Amino acid sequence: MIPSVIAATGLFTPEQSISNAELVEAYNAWADRWNADNAAQIAEGDLAPLTHSSVEFIEKASGIKSRFVLDKAGVLDPARMTPNIPERSNEELSVMAEMAVAAARQAIAAWGKDVSEIGAVLCAASNMPRPYPALAIEVQQALGIQGFAFDMNVACSSATFGIKTAADFVGSGSVKAVLMVNPEVCSAHLNFRDRDSHFIFGDVCTAVIVEAADHAGPGGWDIVGTRLQTAFSNNIRNNFGFLNNAAPEGVGKPDKLFIQQGRKVFREVVPMVSEMILDHAGDLGLEASGLKRLWLHQANINMNELIGKKVLGRDPEPGENVIILDRYANTSSAGSVIAFHLHNDGFEAGDTGLICSFGAGYSAGTVFVRKRS
Repeated sequence: MIPSVIAATGLFTPEQSISNAELVEAYNAWADRWNADNAAQIAEGDLAPLTHSSVEFIEKASGIKSRFVLDKAGVLDPARMTPNIPERSNEELSVMAEMAVAAARQAIAAWGKDVSEIGAVLCAASNMPRPYPALAIEVQQALGIQGFAFDMNVACSSATFGIKTAADFVGSGSVKAVLMVNPEVCSAHLNFRDRDSHFIFGDVCTAVIVEAADHAGPGGWDIVGTRLQTAFSNNIRNNFGFLNNAAPEGVGKPDKLFIQQGRKVFREVVPMVSEMILDHAGDLGLEASGLKRLWLHQANINMNELIGKKVLGRDPEPGENVIILDRYANTSSAGSVIAFHLHNDGFEAGDTGLICSFGAGYSAGTVFVRKRS
């Protein structure tokens, strides 16, 4: 197998953001309206009143303080509480493709080579705007890339699954370089009327260029090893789809948006991911406690801190276990790549770190990387 490297990354961040205080104000206004509309049933004991959210509750549960979104006004409107993103014509570049192109162009500029060197485009994300044509092919055309392109979805683990897929294509000699993008409009599948999860997600897009080591210039990151794991679970689910959302009675139901049983997810995913990381590191001959930095999926602060502690065998030093969800929130597949993109400084040649994602499925992916000279 031809060794592969992460040669460059890119990041698109929306201009608009929502603070916890703004989100809480909108949710509480909607909850008050709902309680007023259902006052009679609440008085009779047929319905339980909705309780308010709070900034303190959100930060304790998640570590999130704000999130970037494509449409702030729609989310904060108590009468709507969902982003207003107008549908574009078939002749226009789609919203998610536009995000992907912006992140990709940043990565390509950092890479410093022509797109003719790229032989494949992968779009790995938790939700696609349509079944077909593939978003990856739309991005491929917009960037003028030849070769092939396709979409893949492994929920929050899509980016690490995408990096491994790209590395496998490069390793087999099929292509010299792969562009992998992760456009995530998570605000569009979040139920902002669910107190337990209305704060979780934000919108963003990341891009990664994976290249053959014998074709790469100086710098970048050797991909030391990749590993994937899945185990079926209903504890994180989204039932939206053309089969079950075509009938009028299916439209707008809560299960057609993001739903999770958070406590079960925490109890089951933390040990699964921690053990996977330690096993993979051992098989690669790496001492997990010696990893210079962890770039984990930005799920919530409690999961990230506990996984970091289990992997390193101690409380991480400041900056060792990168946290960006305070500003970006959970951005599904893009989170670990955002962390890597923004916080990969201070490495000497030979220093090793870990990109890891985990989420619905259950799914998990580990990508150990080593700084190149």
